[in-house]
Amino acid sequence: MTIAESQQRVDEWIRTIGVRYFSELTNMAILTEEVGELARIMARTYGDQSFKKSDLQKDLSEEMADVLWVLLCIANQTGVNLTEALEKSFEKKTIRDGDRHRENEKLR
Repeated sequence: MTIAESQQRVDEWIRTIGVRYFSELTNMAILTEEVGELARIMARTYGDQSFKKSDLQKDLSEEMADVLWVLLCIANQTGVNLTEALEKSFEKKTIRDGDRHRENEKLR
């Protein structure tokens, strides 16, 4: 599934099953919440924190998908074509960071 297809499928789901989009500000708050849930799993899986019983049922891929879902919603609501935005981001980073990371002693 492409990014554009993902945006379209989320939009179709919202309009047919979800009734309507939450407001942009509400979705921003939900995105922050979902990123927090992802961070919690990352901290316990790859960091120094131990799992709590309530964390054991959480799935990393599910949390990532939740973040992506809300991001796609926000993009749809604000008229952002994420495919185009990602292409521009690759361009920007290539120009800005083309040599920067290769020359970074910390990355060797």
